[in-house]
Amino acid sequence: MKTYFITGGAGFIGSSLIEKLIDNNKVVVLDNFNDYYLPSIKMDNIRSFLDNDNFILYKGDIRDRELLNIIFSCNNIDCVIHLAAQPGVRESIVNPYLYQEINYMGTVNLLEEMIKHNVKNIIFSSSSSVYGNNLNTPFKEDMDTSFSISPYATSKKACEVILHTYHKLYNLNTLILRFFTVYGPKQRPDLAINKFTNLILDSKPITMYGDGNSLRDYTYIDDIINGILLSIKYLELNNNTYEIINLGSSNPIKLIDVIKTLVTKLNKEAKVIRKEKQSGDMDATWADISKAQKVLGYKPFTNFNDGIDKYINWYNKTK
Repeated sequence: MKTYFITGGAGFIGSSLIEKLIDNNKVVVLDNFNDYYLPSIKMDNIRSFLDNDNFILYKGDIRDRELLNIIFSCNNIDCVIHLAAQPGVRESIVNPYLYQEINYMGTVNLLEEMIKHNVKNIIFSSSSSVYGNNLNTPFKEDMDTSFSISPYATSKKACEVILHTYHKLYNLNTLILRFFTVYGPKQRPDLAINKFTNLILDSKPITMYGDGNSLRDYTYIDDIINGILLSIKYLELNNNTYEIINLGSSNPIKLIDVIKTLVTKLNKEAKVIRKEKQSGDMDATWADISKAQKVLGYKPFTNFNDGIDKYINWYNKTK
């Protein structure tokens, strides 16, 4: 039985990953349950695991080095899946210090404990935001990512760099996964599909920033989880690894088409209020997934239309 340590494990992606690991593995979770959105949502995400003997929950923060030391000391960890981060591109412009403190320094704290306790494998959740407004699409992993347009993106890029440093210094086996606009059941309430669904059903207006032509490479949660599971297997079979890999659908959708799709699926009209594009928002994200296919055997199976159907079915069952 392997032991996996998931930071941010009560969140959207983390709790979905636990579902796939918990039956045959020990899963250790750290989450701070902060108020970026309702902590009760996160608790609901993991409630079904609380009585499972394979599940251990620590409530706390990756900035707490003493707590991290306790977690590593008390659990024989085989692999770290580092999902914890302060999210939000726009909020990072308002409070950039918080993003560097949590995202970057929290990652350094984690790496130091890994070295201290001789834990060699880490998977890190980076973001498509590191590409900035790159005019060359689709985005490839070897593109220059020195031109971030938000402190959030900068904090993720900084984590990628420090992970490379620790890989070189201490031979950490490292996979950096750049996620592209993940959606599906349990999606955070501040993200577009969840937010728009609630607004449409509540007959409230949707605020659309820009002209609606911005593109996002929407990736269904099951495909992201499959990519993480393939990454775990890859690290178990390959030593002295450092790779950066895109996980996306490679099928970007316009914002206006997202809204139209939801209106059709929900069978309810939406009032759209247009506002100027906000600072920090990217014009487009689009993943080149050829490296993921070659290195991991990754293949996204859920197209956007089917993914929205699955999301709405889940939404109707839980609301």
